[in-house]
Amino acid sequence: MSFQPRTNYDVVDKIWSSEKEEPQFEEDLSIGEIIFQEMVRDPKSVAQISDSEKTILLREDLLNNAVRIATFMRKLGLTQTDIVGVIARNTTHVAAVAYACFFNGIAMHTLNSAYLPEIIEKLFLNTKPRIIFCDGDEYEKIRSATAKLNVKIVTMRNHPAGVLSIQEVLKTPAEEGFKPTPLNQGSTHPLAILSTSGTTGTPKAVIVSNCRTILSGFTKLTTSDIQYVSSSLDWASSLWTVVSSGVFSTKRIVSDEPFDPSETLRIIEEYEVTYVLQSPAQVAAIVSCLDFEKANLESLRYYYFGGGRCTAEVQKRLRQKLGKDIIQFCYGASELGSLYCVNWHYDVKPNSVGRPSPGYKVKILNDKGDKLGPNEEGEVLINNGSFWPGYYGNPEATKGVYKDHWYQTGDLGYVDVDGFVYIVERKKDLLKYHSNKYYPHDLEELISQMPGVVEACVFGIWNAENGDEAAAIIAKKPNVQLSEKDVKDFVDQHASTKFLRLHAGCLIVNDLKRSPNGKTNRAANKEYFIRQKGIKIQKQ
Repeated sequence: MSFQPRTNYDVVDKIWSSEKEEPQFEEDLSIGEIIFQEMVRDPKSVAQISDSEKTILLREDLLNNAVRIATFMRKLGLTQTDIVGVIARNTTHVAAVAYACFFNGIAMHTLNSAYLPEIIEKLFLNTKPRIIFCDGDEYEKIRSATAKLNVKIVTMRNHPAGVLSIQEVLKTPAEEGFKPTPLNQGSTHPLAILSTSGTTGTPKAVIVSNCRTILSGFTKLTTSDIQYVSSSLDWASSLWTVVSSGVFSTKRIVSDEPFDPSETLRIIEEYEVTYVLQSPAQVAAIVSCLDFEKANLESLRYYYFGGGRCTAEVQKRLRQKLGKDIIQFCYGASELGSLYCVNWHYDVKPNSVGRPSPGYKVKILNDKGDKLGPNEEGEVLINNGSFWPGYYGNPEATKGVYKDHWYQTGDLGYVDVDGFVYIVERKKDLLKYHSNKYYPHDLEELISQMPGVVEACVFGIWNAENGDEAAAIIAKKPNVQLSEKDVKDFVDQHASTKFLRLHAGCLIVNDLKRSPNGKTNRAANKEYFIRQKGIKIQKQ
């Protein structure tokens, strides 16, 4: 069978690499210049529909708005060395703010609106934005958090009295003969700054460059595609969608409402969405939703999901609903700013995240730094063929994960004989009970098979006698009776090995603890479990 993309394996260096695609655009154009060019070329097609605000923008509308905002920034004296802050939901004019930044070669630093003031303060004191676009809902929080900065604030919705609004900014006359600014640093010039999940402390500021690899995984999109991603612009998935929609002239559906599985299904059906990109937690919520079975999802051509492990049971439910070649399990991160792998052969290689994206290289290392061959498990390292600028203002953190153009993902995985990558678990999540190693997903996969379970989060509770005793928090379906004893008995009866048990117990909840970006937060769930159970942790 012929697999996509074409991949080569160097048996000496033990490196898997995929061939580069033929460039669709001139090599010297920036992402902003490409988007500007494509919007000028196709002005009358619909660029965006807001489901929540009931607005429709043609490409010429979105372009004109972006040019006005870009002109506003230029009149303030912003240059390519400045930063623009964005803390906003998916309202009508957020994409125009993003494109304005791209046109001017100014990196936008996007934060989640749920961040605490002290986190906002630390992150923005690092990047020092000259202007911040935010929702009026968070205006006071952001004004207080940025009191040490000389920053102008523009609100995107729910505008407080006396505060500059996006509507006022849009009254700025467009610069005559406006053209995007060529980039001083070429493809390594910062496009955006995203934040890591921050599960181990203050999130780090990840620089996403103007490298064309940001388009990896999206080159099959056409003008007939309709994209919907519920995440806000602080997610890599939202940034990728905003960029790919502008580059490939798709129609984009937005909503400033938080993710809701029923609403997501309605939007897909009502707008005949062809493309979605979701986290495993969102997929789990959707397949457990009461509306899932009756939803009409026939319009979908691409159902991307990634950003963590997705249990086999959840994937099975999704696959039963969708047709062949619709599901794409993918692998990417804020670091390097793109999708490292996309599985275009899900039915042949289920649970794989696919082959390396075009132009990408993958290698697997053991704990000693030795290179491993096919089907040998170790840490996954990624090379996208371009320089990654690293973490903004944090060269030490960058050095810790990036060397000689190789990014250490912190993920354990392997590559099979056909060049397909499999992600096993986060390296730091590996647990040991007595002398037996196990992964949280070993139990999460098992527990998710219970009919009343939406999602499970497993972690270890350490003690001197046994090591990491497994514990779990389980999110149950609405109106389902599920007890801790039910779960423990199920694990006892179905676990493949005797040591794989919930020795530290479990807890049943309506939903799991999540990071501001919506991902399951293992550390927060563990902390909640310890607090609820009154456990005293022994020192290691």
